[in-house]
Amino acid sequence: MTSWLAALGVLVIAAPGAAQQQRYLDQLPPLIDRELFFGDPEISGAQISPNGEFISFRKQHLGVMNIWVKRIDEPFEAARPMTADTTRPVSGYFWSQDSRYMLYVQDKGGNENFHVYAVDPRDPPEGATGVPAALDLTPYGEVQARIYAVPEATPDEILVGINDRDAQVHDVYRVELATGERTLVLRNDENVAGWQTDLEGNVRLGVRVDEEGNSLILRVDDDALTEVYRCSNEESCGPVRFHKDGRRVYMITNKGDGVDLTRLVLFDPATSALEFVESDPERQVDFGGAAFSDVTDELVATVYVGDRVRIYPKTDEVAHDLAVLREKLPEGELSFGSSTEDENLTIVYVSRDVDPGSAYLYNRATEDVELLYRSRPSL
Repeated sequence: MTSWLAALGVLVIAAPGAAQQQRYLDQLPPLIDRELFFGDPEISGAQISPNGEFISFRKQHLGVMNIWVKRIDEPFEAARPMTADTTRPVSGYFWSQDSRYMLYVQDKGGNENFHVYAVDPRDPPEGATGVPAALDLTPYGEVQARIYAVPEATPDEILVGINDRDAQVHDVYRVELATGERTLVLRNDENVAGWQTDLEGNVRLGVRVDEEGNSLILRVDDDALTEVYRCSNEESCGPVRFHKDGRRVYMITNKGDGVDLTRLVLFDPATSALEFVESDPERQVDFGGAAFSDVTDELVATVYVGDRVRIYPKTDEVAHDLAVLREKLPEGELSFGSSTEDENLTIVYVSRDVDPGSAYLYNRATEDVELLYRSRPSL
């Protein structure tokens, strides 16, 4: 009896507290569904075709993130799906240099056999899928194909790595986008993990990691691969893009005594001459990234990511673009996406604490900025 009365007393005493707590909870705003934060964005990955005819993006179709496209003057409601994968999102894609094809890499249902596909956005949809037919450029069964280069010099061809001869390494092929016909460019007999082309699409360098974890940069000669640069497993180094002079290559490296943060350098594979270009002016973070003009092939900006994203323009034109965008766009982290071949139209992204990402179209000639979409408008 005593224990029962004691328990009743606890309930009586606790009841007012529980009621007060419930009143407090009732006054709180509703919880935001975590799917809005961690699920797929409504739209993402906007790109503009090099000729400025199309804007493409990723959006759900058949319950999975697929590629969509619309003409630049159409509303997003008029967009059409280009892919119809129902099991795995299409994570990334490219435009061919002549704007004829959209290129993407995808496997089948998560089997890790990645093939390269080309789809023409002007083709009509097929009845069975509701999207245009895609051409498999690498129809070789159990392979993991990868795109190495989409050269401006050869807009109807791309360079692709295919491991159908030996599953452990990728040989380099030149593949015609219209037919899928391939031509062997370089047979990989030395366990090279990646290749670097010059601006004309010629394979000039390879990167290999040895048994000790050292990174080796190899020059592609007529009949052999020659080591021209090496960094230890406690350092990092790798090519970024060839200079417009065709001789030197931009590299990111922190090789050297007393060097901690990575920096941008110019390296000559023929002479091993190395020229410092830039490191973080604030000496806080590694080198973040480099932007190049597709018109002049010049370095036009460098980027560092610390507490905030810092962009350092290298030309008066880009400095002016940044000033215009920072005046017209909301304050936040600014980044540049794809541009038209004349660089007049550019996709620009802004993210901030109250907006995980919005895409804008910037017209350099008129200085107009048009909102394309907010990636998570429900937030």
